[in-house]
Order: sequence, then structure tokens, then C-alpha cells
Amino acid sequence: MATSDRFDEFERKILHAMQVDGRAPFSRIAGVLDVSEQTVARHYARLRSTKGVRVSGRTAPARVGEAAWFVRVRCAPNVARTIGQALARRPDTSWVKLTSGGTEIVTTVRASTAQDSRELLLEKLPRTPNVLGVAANCLLHTFFGGPDGPIRALSDDQVARLRQPDPAPGPPMALDDHDRELLALLERDGRTDFSALAKATGRPATTIRRRIAELRATGVLYFDVDYDYQRLDADSQTMLWLSVAPDQMLAAGTALAAHPEVSFAAATTGATNLYASVLCPDATALFTYLTTKIATLPSVQRMETAPVIQTLKTL
Repeated sequence: MATSDRFDEFERKILHAMQVDGRAPFSRIAGVLDVSEQTVARHYARLRSTKGVRVSGRTAPARVGEAAWFVRVRCAPNVARTIGQALARRPDTSWVKLTSGGTEIVTTVRASTAQDSRELLLEKLPRTPNVLGVAANCLLHTFFGGPDGPIRALSDDQVARLRQPDPAPGPPMALDDHDRELLALLERDGRTDFSALAKATGRPATTIRRRIAELRATGVLYFDVDYDYQRLDADSQTMLWLSVAPDQMLAAGTALAAHPEVSFAAATTGATNLYASVLCPDATALFTYLTTKIATLPSVQRMETAPVIQTLKTL
């Protein structure tokens, strides 16, 4: 990728600000960055139009009564992309990637009921022609990811000035049709202003504003920033599947979350019980990362790496 296509230093600061608070007004970001509001607005418009950046509203699975699964589908090379594209069209998949030389599809599936999980994981996928195997691990705990992200361009003080209060703990929240309509709009563009949301839903802007605040305060709704990771000088994305002794999972996961190379880290069920998505400039940097930082993690008994060949879906 050409240097001009990558994010520059100021663009990274804007993206980091939106990782912290995806709906922060341009005026607030401008105050933190000590620039004009027009400067922030102009750069964000350019990021959207020329570099494919998008802020998306998303829901935390556990807060809406859903389970999230990492699903790995081994299949014949000649059908992997076709099956991956079919999975990408499903509304219950969050992202879909081809790995391991194009013979494996990795996706996350969100299911609201045990029956939904069984139908896809035990019935539909295993019976698909040319599917050689299906493995599914339930996501148990996220160490890093979701409302966090891999861009680190602001100081701790700047982050603190932007960060929203931590969500209040509580049981899963029941959503009504109005909520689902609002969340669908925010999923397409998390920065849609209140007046546009009010017009689209037919509800008062004050009601929309209040409901978004409630959904965020309870941890149901958070905002993520979608972009091409290669624009971060990271031409290599690799999935790591680690097997760690149970009494060291918390320590290993916490350590992973602090690595700047890691864009997502979570504990899962299964023989490999710790997962991480790693971004590196090239294979040499990946080798260095694996043989230094990963090598120092406590009680790693097994490691599997799966380079990402193609991303078919990011949400």
C-alpha cells in the first residue's frame, strides 16, 4: 500500500478519539486535539470518503442475551470463498475471514438461543458440501477489543478527557422494536445526528438522545471504528489460538491486551482457550513478536497461527 494511502499522524489521533467515543462531537475532539472544529470535520469527511472509515454502533452480546461463538470451518480450497461469502450474508455473523492459505473460514456468530446455535453449528454447516470440519468455541471474556481498539495515538490525559463512564453492570436488557430500529440505523452510521435519527424513526430527537444515553450507560450499545488495518502500516493480520493453563488465563489474557500488536484478545471455550488478533508490518515483525512477547506469556502450552488471506465481512 502506498504511503499516501496510509493513515497519517493526525488521522490516527482522530481515529483514536473515535475509538474512545464514537459519537464525540467534533467540537469536543477538536478541544482535546487543540485544533479547530472545522479541521476535525474536514479530516473525518476525507477519512470516510477516501479511506473507507466508518463508525458503527454495535451491541455487546451478553448485554442483550446473546452468545458469541468463534467458528472455524475447514473446507476444500475451491469452495472456501463461496462458503465464506454465504456466511457473510447471514445477519448473525459479525465478521468473516479466509485464513490458512484459503482452506479455512473463521467467523464470529451471535445466537440469541441455544436452538439458533445448534441449527448453524451442528446441522447446517457440517452438512454443507465440501465442508471438512467445523469447530466452535464460545467467547467467555473479552480482554481487549469491542469499544477498545488498536490505534494508540493520544496521551492518557487526552483519552481520559474523551472517555465515557464505564457501563453499569446488570442483567441482559430486553429490546423492543423501537430499539432495534434505532440500533440498525446506528449500525450503518454510528455518527448519524439526532435530528436525522428522529426523522428516520418518527420519534422526537429528545427521546432518541435519551435512549442512546441509556443504552450506552447499561453497556448494551458501544461504538466501533471500521477501517482497513493495512492503513496502519500493518500489512499482516494473524489469528493466534493459544492453549493456556486455566490458572494462568487471566494473567496471560491481561498481558496480551497490553501488547500494541493486539487488536482483539478474548478467552474462549475449547482446547485453545485464548484467542488474539495480531497486526504486524510483515512476517519478520510477526516472528519477532511470537518469539519475544508471546514467548514470555505464562503457561502457554500450545500455539496455532492462522494468517488472514482475505476479509469478507467486517461487521
